[in-house]
Amino acid sequence: MVFLAYNKSMSGHPPNQEVELRLMSLADKKVHVLARLFGGQGTINVPSWSPDSTKLAFVSYELLP
Repeated sequence: MVFLAYNKSMSGHPPNQEVELRLMSLADKKVHVLARLFGGQGTINVPSWSPDSTKLAFVSYELLP
């Protein structure tokens, strides 16, 4: 299972935050950080696994002035 993790002070699903993309093994419940990125709302909005479950797509973005 893949999910976004926000700072504990966040509530909801806000955009424009430092987040971690984490992978949890359903077999042993161990969690691994896949990426630390700037994202949040919009980073994973739809099922993002490839058909063979070997790849994952996500969006990391940067705010421009």
